[in-house]
Amino acid sequence: AERSALRRSDFGFVFQFGQLVPELTCVENVALPLRLNGSSRKDAERTALGWMERLEVHDLKAKRPGEVSGGQGQRVAVARALVTGPRLLFADEPTGALDSFNGERVMELLTEAARSTNAAVVLVTHETRVAAYSDREVVVRDGKSRDMERAV
Repeated sequence: AERSALRRSDFGFVFQFGQLVPELTCVENVALPLRLNGSSRKDAERTALGWMERLEVHDLKAKRPGEVSGGQGQRVAVARALVTGPRLLFADEPTGALDSFNGERVMELLTEAARSTNAAVVLVTHETRVAAYSDREVVVRDGKSRDMERAV
């Protein structure tokens, strides 16, 4: 129970394909972590809408994931990951299923939102352009890792 509570409150997760619940609307998907933490529906959805607005998808609140584009769905997933104010955000290939334009926009919004909340981000990617958004890079190749610090 303690580990589940920690995952719900201190960690945020963004997956390559969003992993949104298809039966829920976009706002319900974003509000889900707050509801699981005991927030009322009204409070959870108000907070969720704030994050959806920041990530430029508030107009999709009543749509279901199957009714939105890949880039929009991924921004909804980022909003869901950030809605609880996590201290650590895990992003596994967050742009892997997107075209380059939507991928860039998702990374801009993700990094801006994470910085504004002081969340650390652990990003896994094979794409150099996505890795360029990080302050620090650890390259793993053939079972060996190499730490590459970037100037901020």
